[in-house]
Amino acid sequence: MNFNLQPLGDNALVIHLGDEINLQTQSLVQSVCQIFERQHEDWLIEYVPAYTTVTLFYDLQKAAKLSKKNESPYKTVCRRIEKLLSSYAANKKAEQRVIEIPVCYGGEFGPDLPYVAERNGLTPEEVIDIHSNGDYTVYMIGFAPGFPFVGGMPEKIATPRRETPRLKIPPRTVGIAGKQTGIYPIETPGGWQLIGRTPLELFHPRQDPPTLLQAGDKIRFKPISLKEYREWEGQNQ
Repeated sequence: MNFNLQPLGDNALVIHLGDEINLQTQSLVQSVCQIFERQHEDWLIEYVPAYTTVTLFYDLQKAAKLSKKNESPYKTVCRRIEKLLSSYAANKKAEQRVIEIPVCYGGEFGPDLPYVAERNGLTPEEVIDIHSNGDYTVYMIGFAPGFPFVGGMPEKIATPRRETPRLKIPPRTVGIAGKQTGIYPIETPGGWQLIGRTPLELFHPRQDPPTLLQAGDKIRFKPISLKEYREWEGQNQ
């Protein structure tokens, strides 16, 4: 595995695993996360996966206890990381979950669906069909608790962000921004083009883990009717 280490502040560092956003690099990111999940290093506070990197936050005092003579905690952590990642098996794929996300497209839930269709020379029904048949992977969680940045959306429906962001977007709203799609887990401002809403809750602050989706997950969007949405929503109340 090829990687570079870079310091970030006084108790963190970044593992760089590639220069391009693609599935191969994403697989490396997930493999690195699984290594740290299995090893339970005492000095490790938290790791945060992103598109091409994994950021590690570490305990300075615990790292210092492992340091060799005249070795800084940062150098100690780098040495431990290099040892852990040297055992990486290149032919071993990271485990992936497949999660189905039901979506009620258009109407009050997807006010920007007509715009996405018009901009791409399609009908709203064609946008729904294309969006619900993409090969999706969650690349990272960020921006808001549980917000998935999802790659794999067909370019046929790619649409730029809104010039003027909305001040409030309802929870569970599905949106498009450029070549990405995502789901707003909580009410928040945002500039993505809104095309639908899922009845699934993506963020449960009292659960462990608190987010339904994780980086590396595969997603399948399933169109549902407004009636199905209301029934699903009623069952979860």
